[in-house]
Amino acid sequence: MDQTVELKRDMDLSPYRVFTEREWARLRADTPMTLTGAEVAQLQGLNDPMSIEQVEKIYLPLSRLLAFYAEATVGLHQATQEFLGIRDRKTPFIIGVAGSVSVGKSTTSRVLRELLARWPASPKVDLVTTDGFLYPNAVLEAEGLMQKKGFPESFDRPRLLKFLSDIKAGRRNVRAPIYSHFYYDVMPGHTVTVDNPDILIVEGLNVLQTRELPKDGRAVPFVSDFFDFSVYIDADEKLLLNWYVERFMRLRETAFRDPGSYFHKYSRINDKEALATAHQIWSQINLVNLRDNILPTRPRADLILTKDASHKIAKVALRKV
Repeated sequence: MDQTVELKRDMDLSPYRVFTEREWARLRADTPMTLTGAEVAQLQGLNDPMSIEQVEKIYLPLSRLLAFYAEATVGLHQATQEFLGIRDRKTPFIIGVAGSVSVGKSTTSRVLRELLARWPASPKVDLVTTDGFLYPNAVLEAEGLMQKKGFPESFDRPRLLKFLSDIKAGRRNVRAPIYSHFYYDVMPGHTVTVDNPDILIVEGLNVLQTRELPKDGRAVPFVSDFFDFSVYIDADEKLLLNWYVERFMRLRETAFRDPGSYFHKYSRINDKEALATAHQIWSQINLVNLRDNILPTRPRADLILTKDASHKIAKVALRKV
């Protein structure tokens, strides 16, 4: 078969519609800008710049799209309850945000949280990261999993699934554990309470991860089963490596200098050793996790935001079906 014809056929079969920044920006329509430049600057992460222009061109159209999805989902839940003849609790609209280490998931999640909370209806919007559902370091060390921290097997999946199940059921005052990047561990006895939000954003490396299905046909829930919409933040591997190394080197001059930091030892080595260490951590842990566990979940997302070398979203892919 002619390669051009085959390529066209593959494009026609793609489950995504792909937009350039300019094409996507037009879909903002009359969605008002509710964030100031100063607020956007406060929301950006370390080594993850976010401009108000990007908010206007990428995140305002996304906010408008999510409003349509949320309204339709609420209508579907109400129709289902009417069909079943029941009156159930409010069901939160849950958004999953996935992607590699250093790609900027946290910045995207914080910007979305602020934009969604400023919709005219003023919905209650909460944000939870799955880092809190990692097993404590003591458990990971006992199981020989410290070098696989962030891999699917390092998470307390039953606890995360129970949390999401309670949220989706409309239960009040559901607690999620808190993770400290400073101490590089789950904080014992520390939790955040999620109390019946209208919208919940769940951010994490492997939130779109599936697992092997049981051959006996048992119902096995995935984290993504609880999502009403999912976003995958994407970037080329070389960019991710550069961003990770840059962030690592900046942290050596800031948080790592505190003697209480888990990574304080890296502030005492020279720049050459630090660069080598950052590259080693990336290649032996983060890159392996990306290739084996995170990147394969990209096609499961409803929306893929692809970044260029300047951290800008250069391409948007929206699932057709």
